[in-house]
Amino acid sequence: MEALMKIVAAICLILGCAAYSQTKEAVMHATGTFEVKLKPQTDENVGDPTVSRMSIDKQFHGDLEGTSKGQMLAVGNPNGSAGYVAMERITGTLAGHKGSFALQHSGTMTRGVPELSVTVVPDSGTGELVGISGKMNIIIADGKHSYEFEYTLAR
Repeated sequence: MEALMKIVAAICLILGCAAYSQTKEAVMHATGTFEVKLKPQTDENVGDPTVSRMSIDKQFHGDLEGTSKGQMLAVGNPNGSAGYVAMERITGTLAGHKGSFALQHSGTMTRGVPELSVTVVPDSGTGELVGISGKMNIIIADGKHSYEFEYTLAR
């Protein structure tokens, strides 16, 4: 019986079963608005010219107050289909916690129908945002940008 317990314990350590015994962090929600500036980046020596590259500069307001800088790659066509990937680092204050974290974007538009995933890069948090994880929803309505951010802060 003792040998069986050791095998189960070893399997749990390998598969991460120990995480189940840890206390789950409370899921928190943040909302607000942001402004974004995209600036085309050109360099004839980088990649395929049909892949556009842009710098990202954002200013966040609301539960998240701060700025971000990043890079985006995109490909599109005249029929309304496109795809983009982006990485950005946000620096500021989230619900009173100062620090920074990175977001990873993956977006696809199929003939005008959008699909978007924006997630916190694991272990990218700094300062009081170490241990942050979550997903951000970006909303564009009437030409204005807003966000809904669902996150946890492991301590």
